[in-house]
Amino acid sequence: MKEGTIAQGSAVSRLPAQVQARLVELKESLERTLGDELACLLVYGSAARGGYREGQSDVDLMVVLNEASREGLDAIANALRIARYAARIEAMILTVAEIPRAADVFPLLYDDIRRCHVLLSGRDPFSALVIDGKNRRLRVEQELREAQIRLRRAVVDGMGSDEALRGAVVRKVKQIRGPLHALLGLHGINGDGGDDDLATVLAGAGKHLGVDVAPLQRVHEAPGAAYEALAALLARAVDDVDGLEHQGAP
Repeated sequence: MKEGTIAQGSAVSRLPAQVQARLVELKESLERTLGDELACLLVYGSAARGGYREGQSDVDLMVVLNEASREGLDAIANALRIARYAARIEAMILTVAEIPRAADVFPLLYDDIRRCHVLLSGRDPFSALVIDGKNRRLRVEQELREAQIRLRRAVVDGMGSDEALRGAVVRKVKQIRGPLHALLGLHGINGDGGDDDLATVLAGAGKHLGVDVAPLQRVHEAPGAAYEALAALLARAVDDVDGLEHQGAP
């Protein structure tokens, strides 16, 4: 890996050496292939926050193009495919023009990227974005309600299996980190500067909503109790964010 290619001291610089090598290889390939059409390349998600788990986590990569032409996409397809299968590098491809225009439909994703990312190439198009509070609240409610609905379906599909219930709870807990963190932000708790790792967010949400989240730390031992805690957390969170609309909060 070339000195300075990955920002030293960043969470990405602490990824396994083989993952960093694949990122550098992909970066150089995209820069060489796309030239000026590559506007930005950045890592976000758990790999940027410091929550990456080897063998379990993906590396979320944002590829921002000036124009998403068919020819350009075809030209980078093989490099992205190799990175995906070699190091679980999952790329999202956007264009510069659509980022500010889509801030109303992706407020939580854009907030997450804006708050924590590692720039690998080009200019950062997210740091100056302004997310409307109303759009943020609506998206929080949507994601929490969807998690609530899908959790119920997972229980039905599991047909009483503790293993299936355990897996469903683990997946849903990870998926609601973002909306719960955003919900706390709507209340002025753990704002942009606050810690947003999963354990901190769960503890903050549990305290704010009056739910004991300790069983979620023991899901492998007692999936039934963890399910009840998660169901209660989701129900309180949905009521809370729904109440913000009636209070006229952003």
